[in-house]
Amino acid sequence: MKKKFTIIATLLFGLLSATFAQTIVGTDPENKNVVLEEFTGINCPACPSGHQMAQSIYNAHPDDVMIIAIHTGGYANPSGGQPDYRTPWGGAIAGQTSLTGYPSATINRHNFPGWGGGTAMYTNYWTQAANLILDEASYLNVGCEATIISSTRQLMVEVEVYYTGDSPQETNLLNIAILQSHIYGYQSNGGSNYEHNHMLRHLLTGQWGFEISETTEGSLYSATLYYEIPNDYTDIEVVLEDLYFAAFVSETHQEIISGVMGEVTIIESLETDAGIVDSNIPQTSCGDEFAPAVTIKNFGTNELTSLDFEYAVNDGETETYSWTGSLAQNETEVIEIPSFVIDADATNTFSLVCTNPNGTDDELIANNTLTADFNLTAYLPQNCKMAFLTDSHPEETSWEIVDSEGNVIIEGGPYENSGMFIIDFVWPNDGCYTLNLYDEGGDGMDGGFYKITNSNTAVIWVGNTDFGSAASAQFAYDELMSVEKLHEVGEVNIFPNPISETAQIEFTLSQESTVKINIHNLLGKQVSPVYNGTMTPGIQNIEFNTQSLDSGIYFVNIEIAGQVISQKISVL
Repeated sequence: MKKKFTIIATLLFGLLSATFAQTIVGTDPENKNVVLEEFTGINCPACPSGHQMAQSIYNAHPDDVMIIAIHTGGYANPSGGQPDYRTPWGGAIAGQTSLTGYPSATINRHNFPGWGGGTAMYTNYWTQAANLILDEASYLNVGCEATIISSTRQLMVEVEVYYTGDSPQETNLLNIAILQSHIYGYQSNGGSNYEHNHMLRHLLTGQWGFEISETTEGSLYSATLYYEIPNDYTDIEVVLEDLYFAAFVSETHQEIISGVMGEVTIIESLETDAGIVDSNIPQTSCGDEFAPAVTIKNFGTNELTSLDFEYAVNDGETETYSWTGSLAQNETEVIEIPSFVIDADATNTFSLVCTNPNGTDDELIANNTLTADFNLTAYLPQNCKMAFLTDSHPEETSWEIVDSEGNVIIEGGPYENSGMFIIDFVWPNDGCYTLNLYDEGGDGMDGGFYKITNSNTAVIWVGNTDFGSAASAQFAYDELMSVEKLHEVGEVNIFPNPISETAQIEFTLSQESTVKINIHNLLGKQVSPVYNGTMTPGIQNIEFNTQSLDSGIYFVNIEIAGQVISQKISVL
């Protein structure tokens, strides 16, 4: 069974003043540290020599060099039972380097003219490039510490960035990578039991990092990230004792300024620790009442018998709920939060925190917070289609659409075979309907999708595939959609399409409207914002670029006061 894990909560994430008593970062100016990103693959005969070169640079400067071995590209593709060391992140990182062969590496993603076609270089330049970086002054220092609770595989990473000078960029990007050494498996020219070290396993901060918004001298940025470490990635065991962390700051997606290897402390367990591990927050809401569900877990050794919740939507009144029950260590329970009245906008944020496990303080508060965004329902015509693409485990997934009384009007799954399914259905009456999606594996629908289209298969709504065991969304048909929510929109045109670099979105509004435009991938995940603001009546023309997107198919979603229009685009 596949497994997918994401950052569950960010407890502290933002700028602190320079008077904050930092504990893990220095304030004296320092030189840059080296971040060597090595591009490698198990079927690359020359790559073991690259591993040796990278290790020799590290051995010469163990406190100032970090190696990130990224398995990506054709040489990394496994076959015939070979291990799969690839990650979702490697392709994009390698794609901006202009590498032409393996082994290649970037040194701080810096372009050394004449030493490569872009930032990627062959092994004969690595040592000289690293020495040049080590001799340069850095305008920031990075500090990082990590704690792993071995009995529950919880990870908490604390990072601080202090600016000893001014950055030339108004914003910088913080990146935190999980790395693992002592992984034994096949390597061309290395044998069947080759020792792989410094391997990239996960990026806690996503593809390109978290934004640091204050980058002037004396600024201090501090963040705490929480993550539950899986047992494996792509069936490669994650051994806690072999993990370490690289935290680094870049000016853009290129040009890393400096970084540091995070110190790791492993503790066995905590006595009192309750956390939120999953949620089912409706992706769209009919707008009057809200009834979320969260899954709690007892991470502590003490039995969990009570837990308090505080929650709200936007800036609305804070609601409270107290749970009682009995959970032993590592047991979970789904908590149905009582429905409450909300005053929803076109886009909304639900916030929840759990406190007072067993009436006392929680020893790890980083896993106690949940935030989730949701929209007002999209307007739907009476005749629709459900377009459903299964993931690689179709037998795990089922779904249903129910009316306000719980009556099922259409359902599907579990499926015997993977594939695409398109089902016609009709909303029988006016009212609010709920789509419920279930995944017995608890890992969402990575690689699949689910969408609602009109009778002509034009996409109206795209569901989120990044969830745990359940997902839901509400849809209003006819009378529940007020005139204020149904702003008339003329035909939407996107040109040119396919798109090589830039394109235009053109449509007409009948009245002043709040408009939000985003680009989503085939999995329903937002990959690029385009516009968010108010437009006056008349013809609208918005230009956007796709240079940051990989080639493929995407959807441009135009949301106007709850009405969503989706257009497919092809990026070259």
